Amino acid sequence: MPQAGKENRSASKNEDILLIENALKGDQPSYDRLMKKYYKLIQNLIYRMIFNKDDVEDLTQEAFIKAFNSLDKFDKEYAFSTWLFKIATNNCIDYLRKKKLTTFSIDKEIYHEDEDLRFEIPDENYIPDRNMIEKQKEKVIEQAIDSLPEKYKQVIILRHKMDKEYEEIAAELKIPLGTVKAHLFRARELLNKYLKDKISNY
Repeated sequence: MPQAGKENRSASKNEDILLIENALKGDQPSYDRLMKKYYKLIQNLIYRMIFNKDDVEDLTQEAFIKAFNSLDKFDKEYAFSTWLFKIATNNCIDYLRKKKLTTFSIDKEIYHEDEDLRFEIPDENYIPDRNMIEKQKEKVIEQAIDSLPEKYKQVIILRHKMDKEYEEIAAELKIPLGTVKAHLFRARELLNKYLKDKISNY
């Protein structure tokens, strides 16, 4: 039985490497397959850290966007799932720090078949110009949101500025819940691309 499990993991790793290679060549179905394969796994991981259903959905989408935007940096010697876990974990840590939530112990370990993962929050030193830098970032983000096509801008504003639940957005815009999720994912992709170079300068 252990041998069968090892063979399954090896087959899964080989499949991931092939999907990543194809994705890097611009094959969209390969991105879709990677996301479908690991979506529930990442969603469950994030749910153990963040208990708000819609925030879990947001953070899961963001983890995949960050992973796909850095796919060329993935080291094929390691399991894609482990790399994805770490991206999702770091994303949640950033969220917890910003929200100052105390719903999750950062010393708690998450177990996964590839390895044990421990969450750590690095120390942050006070920076006198932090408020000014944050205001500059906010301005750039506002410009990025304004640059979005209207249908994507609507869902981003309703979700992140007006703090609406997914169901509320669907009802207000009179569109299916699945469309809301798809529009948010696409909007975040576009924002991430727009902000990638600009925000890194701050």
